[in-house]
Amino acid sequence: MLLLKERKLLVEYGKKLVTTNLTSGTGGNLSIYNRDENLVAVTPSGVDYMKTTVEDIVITDIDGNVVEGDNRPTSELSFHLSLYKDRADVCAVVHTHSVYATTVACLGMELPAVHYMVGYSGSKVPLAPYCTFGSPELAESIIEHIGGYNAVLLANHGLVTVSGNMPTAFAAAEEIEFVARIFCQAKSIGSPIILDDVEMETVVEKFKWYGKKK
Repeated sequence: MLLLKERKLLVEYGKKLVTTNLTSGTGGNLSIYNRDENLVAVTPSGVDYMKTTVEDIVITDIDGNVVEGDNRPTSELSFHLSLYKDRADVCAVVHTHSVYATTVACLGMELPAVHYMVGYSGSKVPLAPYCTFGSPELAESIIEHIGGYNAVLLANHGLVTVSGNMPTAFAAAEEIEFVARIFCQAKSIGSPIILDDVEMETVVEKFKWYGKKK
């Protein structure tokens, strides 16, 4: 069985998508790119995360051709592959329909630095304009608007986060959802104060060693 380690991670984090309320039903998707093997492990289309097994995970090459697996890969595979091709630092992609991040995206807004934990993305979370799910246009829009950030909101759709590994990409999705909730709540009361770019540069720099051993 190809990419067993990656399969196990996708099964584990697929369940966490549901238990941490980052998605519902079969919404959202996950993938991991093994650059040494030049293969991608990706969640299947329309399979309940809580029932997904390692056998259900689909393995493709970097061009999307199925190498191993009986299921269809997620309908959003194209933007996962585009991110891996465009960003050499990316080996894991998380796509969620989390409520507060999606709310901000449905307002056609970027997520500003209302809380320093937006640093998981960078100085903000940019917004990609709406495109039909699974379309080449969506993949192109994500690449264009994510730039060097580690997260991007998809207008009227959801959130995408990226990293060099699944735990960090997933943590980014959790923290961006937290910041989005704070932003929505603050906006409902008044005008939130946004951290400036200088402070966020400091935060992003500190995040480079956060949680790492000496």
